[in-house]
Amino acid sequence: QVQLVDSGGGLVQPGGSLRLSCAASGFTFSSYWMYWVRQAPGKGLEWVSSINAGGGSTYYADSVKGRFTISRDNAKNTLYLQMNSLKSEDTAVYYCAKPPSGSSYSCDYWGQGTQVTVSS
Repeated sequence: QVQLVDSGGGLVQPGGSLRLSCAASGFTFSSYWMYWVRQAPGKGLEWVSSINAGGGSTYYADSVKGRFTISRDNAKNTLYLQMNSLKSEDTAVYYCAKPPSGSSYSCDYWGQGTQVTVSS
C-alpha cells in the first residue's frame, strides 16, 4: 500500500517562505526518484522539481530555479520542498509524486496535494 501524504501548505505573503513535506510509505523510498508537481488555478499540471534516489542530483523548472530547493531524508522516508521568495504566480496545489522507475516522465502514485496561496 503505497502512500504519499503532502503537508505544509498555507497562506503566505509575497516574498515569504514555506516548506512542504511529503511522507512516504509502502515502498522502498530510498530507491526512487521523487518529483514535485503543481497545478495553478485554471492551469494544467506543471513539473516543479525532481530529485534522484540518493538525493545527490536535483532539477528545477526555470520558473522556480534559485528560489526553491528540493531535498529528501531517506532515513525518515520524507521529501521536502523549501520555497523562498514566493510570488503570486506560485499559488497552486502542490503534489509530491513517485515515478514507477528511474526518472520516467509519468508517475504511478501521487500525494493528495497541499494548497499554497501567495497573497497580500
